[in-house]
This record gives sequence, structure tokens and C-alpha cells, in this order.
Amino acid sequence: MRRKSDLPTKICAVCGRPFAWRRKWAKVWDEVKYCSESCRGRRPKREGGDAVPVRQRDRRLPGGDRGHLGRERG
Repeated sequence: MRRKSDLPTKICAVCGRPFAWRRKWAKVWDEVKYCSESCRGRRPKREGGDAVPVRQRDRRLPGGDRGHLGRERG
């Protein structure tokens, strides 16, 4: 039986932590860059694109003032 310390490791491109080979990555180990789904979701966006997530981009108001979003004060 193999020990975890005997398995190949890589450094996660997002969090910088080391992670070990997993059986489900056997065929694509050369392409694996992230240690988890959460890091894959937080990966840096491609250059040339809008770096602001869609949820935030839709909330922006002209002039940079966010104002009252969906709630009136009375």
C-alpha cells in the first residue's frame, strides 16, 4: 500500500498550499492546478475581461454612488 507521503504533490495556484495526487485526477494530473472546488471558483479571471463579478457589476450605479439598493428608508 502506498503512503500519502509517497504520492506526487503540487502547489495550489490560488491558496498556495500543497496538495497530493488523487485517484480521480490520475488521467489529468498534468492539468490540475487547484486543490479544491472552492479554489477553482476563486481562480483569477482572464486578462482583458471585466474583473468585477457579475453580481457586483449589476449593482453599480453611475457616478460610483451605490445609494440605497432595494430598500427605502422612511
